[in-house]
Amino acid sequence: MARKFNHIAVLMGGTSSEREVSLRSGQAVVQGLNQAGYQITPVVLDTNSIDSLPNTIDAVFIVLHGGYGENGTVQADLDKRRIPYTGPGSAASRLTINKAATQQTLAKAGLPIPPNELLSATATTTVIPYPVVVKPPCDGSSVGISLVPEPAALPAALTLARQHAPQGEVMVEAYIPGREWTVGVLIDRPLPAVEICAPNGWYDYHAKYNSNTTRYLFADNATDHTTAALCQQLALKAFAATGCRGYSRVDFRVTPEGHPFILEINTVPGFTATSLLPKGAAHAGINFPELCATIIETAQYDEHT
Repeated sequence: MARKFNHIAVLMGGTSSEREVSLRSGQAVVQGLNQAGYQITPVVLDTNSIDSLPNTIDAVFIVLHGGYGENGTVQADLDKRRIPYTGPGSAASRLTINKAATQQTLAKAGLPIPPNELLSATATTTVIPYPVVVKPPCDGSSVGISLVPEPAALPAALTLARQHAPQGEVMVEAYIPGREWTVGVLIDRPLPAVEICAPNGWYDYHAKYNSNTTRYLFADNATDHTTAALCQQLALKAFAATGCRGYSRVDFRVTPEGHPFILEINTVPGFTATSLLPKGAAHAGINFPELCATIIETAQYDEHT
């Protein structure tokens, strides 16, 4: 593959609640790009600024999870400096970090989403039937998320979510019983769907990053192949509907009858040893250095007028 770039800055760390995960992802990407033959400069951010970026770099691999890295701000800053970067541009990033806005966009595109509502900072009840999932509208890695089986458990879930929601708004959506699947999209190509089998059926922060008991499976029978193919089709449509580019990951809940519902789109998905998009790529025959190289070669910036 002909290369456009040689000297790559890997942006990691940041100020969001996902900093530790970002540092783990960033180190993995540094190793992957090194193995792929690139010159690498790791850049650990402690503030929401790219002033520390060296002027000699050709492109940036963004591994900043949440906040500055996923809300469109670092993308806009890189656009201003005309530095190519990985993943969606500032507009798509600004949209997809907001779960409520993303769900509205997906619904307008005719894509299946769980019933949901956005609660104000003072709201204490929900019209969504129980059980429900309560989450901050603009965080990832399952930070601040709760499964709420009944009304009595709602106040504690709202308090937890609001600790990670500066404006106090909270997203409440219907809990979809069934299975959890995810599909990575790489340059408009869906990767194999991964089924997530978490302890007790709940894929929270611990199950994502600190559990050895979460299992990751691929379709191995006709019914699951049909479900996986449907999730792949929906992932591509969601990717396009939200204006994404380069790569992203789309998460689903699938009912026992095999009907998928789109939960969210991750524009800077995890790249740790247990992360989902690299698992899907590996199942497709793409090793980790090749995956990192493929993604960095999609880097671009947007011209703003």
